[in-house]
Amino acid sequence: MLAPRVVNDTAGNQDFSWWALYTRHQHERVVADVLSAKGFEVFLPLYDSIRRWKDRQKLLSLPLFPCYVFIRGEVGRCLQVVNTPGVHMILNQGEHFAVIPENEIQAIRRTVEGPFRMEPHPFLRCGERVRVTCGSLQGVEGILVRKKNQFRLVLSVDMLAKSVAVEIDAADVESVSEPAGGRASDLFSASVRSSTVLPLGVN
Repeated sequence: MLAPRVVNDTAGNQDFSWWALYTRHQHERVVADVLSAKGFEVFLPLYDSIRRWKDRQKLLSLPLFPCYVFIRGEVGRCLQVVNTPGVHMILNQGEHFAVIPENEIQAIRRTVEGPFRMEPHPFLRCGERVRVTCGSLQGVEGILVRKKNQFRLVLSVDMLAKSVAVEIDAADVESVSEPAGGRASDLFSASVRSSTVLPLGVN
């Protein structure tokens, strides 16, 4: 079991940065509730999943990133965080807390709050990067992949090496590397006819 590690912040003011907590299995909600009660800003993204048994099925709300909770608060209160039941540690880089970029948090938040089907996805770092051009996710960037007959936008949190996927119309995204207005549906027209490219641009 990972022991809590308190990291001294000497890299500057991180009071308003997002951190990632590594928690005990299935303790994400408890940790989120306790830290919220302590006054921390907490983000625990969830998704709906249908679990089926022989005689019934049930709709469950599960963490998108199992064993992780995101928080934002004062660095000087880190002991209140690591002493919270269910928290193993605050993720760190070297001698400092690992900061989760605001744009990654906001991309996940906008997806969770929208009317989208989403699910955890194997972490992707390489591949064709695209930007959503319309709708409630306009401006969000991710990696376009194809699963069966549907396209999905993969959003990643690099520090966790975790990704999630949200269903999207390929006509609603453009390549980040292309001039504005270049539709990804044109760039990936060949992949629509293929069933082996996942993610696009990666062999």
